[in-house]
Amino acid sequence: MVQWTPDPTFYPSPRLAAKAPAETVAFVAAFDPERKVPDALAVVDVDSKSKSYSKIVGQLDLKHPGDELHHFGWNACSSCLCPNAPHPHVERRYLIVPGLRSSRIYVIDTKPDPRNPKFHKIIEPEELIETTGYSRPHTVHCGPDGIYVSALGNAEGDDPGGVFLIDHETFEVLGRWEVERGPQRLAYDMWWHLGYDTVVTSEWGTPNTVENGLVPEILLGANYGRRLHFWDLHKRKHLQEIDFGPEYQLVFELRPAHDPTKAYGFVNAVISLKDLSASIWTWYRDGDKWAVKKIIEIPAEPADPDLLPPLLKGFKAVPPLVTDIDLSVDDRFLYVSCWGTGDLLQYDVSDPFAPKLVGKVRIGGIVSRATHPAANGHLNGGPQMVEISRDGKRVYFTNSLYGAVDPQFYPEGIDGWMVKLDVDPGGGIAFDPKFFVEWPKSHRPHQIRLEGGDSSSDSYCYP
Repeated sequence: MVQWTPDPTFYPSPRLAAKAPAETVAFVAAFDPERKVPDALAVVDVDSKSKSYSKIVGQLDLKHPGDELHHFGWNACSSCLCPNAPHPHVERRYLIVPGLRSSRIYVIDTKPDPRNPKFHKIIEPEELIETTGYSRPHTVHCGPDGIYVSALGNAEGDDPGGVFLIDHETFEVLGRWEVERGPQRLAYDMWWHLGYDTVVTSEWGTPNTVENGLVPEILLGANYGRRLHFWDLHKRKHLQEIDFGPEYQLVFELRPAHDPTKAYGFVNAVISLKDLSASIWTWYRDGDKWAVKKIIEIPAEPADPDLLPPLLKGFKAVPPLVTDIDLSVDDRFLYVSCWGTGDLLQYDVSDPFAPKLVGKVRIGGIVSRATHPAANGHLNGGPQMVEISRDGKRVYFTNSLYGAVDPQFYPEGIDGWMVKLDVDPGGGIAFDPKFFVEWPKSHRPHQIRLEGGDSSSDSYCYP
């Protein structure tokens, strides 16, 4: 049936999206770190009234081992209501699920039964490489005129990485997005300020420098990503580069304000080579240019070397390793995952230049191995991919970072889990004692997407 009315999960503004009904299922990308069995898209019951609450209630096993599912996204979202490129007849139905290691992209249909997703189309790596010149697709964002995907590198695993487009109706790969790349070479995340016709991209490393884990010589040589890039969205041209300097390595997750009239956002630097601290930065408009300011610094914690993995013994400390951040739809709370220490931090960022720490929980961690009310014994891994419900009342997160990096910091391996936090409207977070998903040993959970959209899947064109 052709749909001619806007999808009910599309909202013109973040204010209206925050009034959306609560999600009842979450979709979770799970991968086999041994690359022996196919990865899977799992469906978790997140309806607190359901008898199967906090259980995996569906799973689609993929076609090949070794895809390494990582970040994925919807085919369409609230940006389809933007005035410059309206597509109100498109519906939020398909998940675009890339394999970071294989460069294969699965288009998965979540209708008519979200608990029983089906394959719709598979884009093989040969098609992606031939059409775009890129490989290792990483971040998926539904835009007003198509599906935008960042990629880490070219077919050989060298530079440059960039962005390509997929048609959000036919799922044909259209081609490379950039017209003028400028100095940009490394790639990682991408997002935008639709109200300012601006794209922002961040950096990790080329596939050959990250696929087998972090290379100490490259990290200590300050040769991983440390820059932000700003682009003209419609002219597809590079406008400006901001270099954070050699101390700051792995400038990763981009979280722009959801209010399209606000020209600021947040990004994390995973590690400082000076003292192993992590940091959060605000980017903002400064006259006719973009600028950044460090607003949060999270220090490393001293630790007994006997409790540390080989990579960290000489430092005698646990780095926080801020590997993900997420911003609530009302732009009030920023959540910060400290995968190394096991902390999930909640900051009030109503003033984006003066954050206030208002909530904290600890679970897992390289040394602390903190537990959960519903878990048996100590836990490993730590807060990693974090996702927030549209109304801001619930926060979900998982504990695996990346197949090749997990054993560098958790040498004994990671036992996967997913948890949920309840949010106090005035600030403050607490574990839901009834929600603890112990993942099957064959897989580790990574990114979460929520039914109907979530805080990091949609962008809006009206305040």
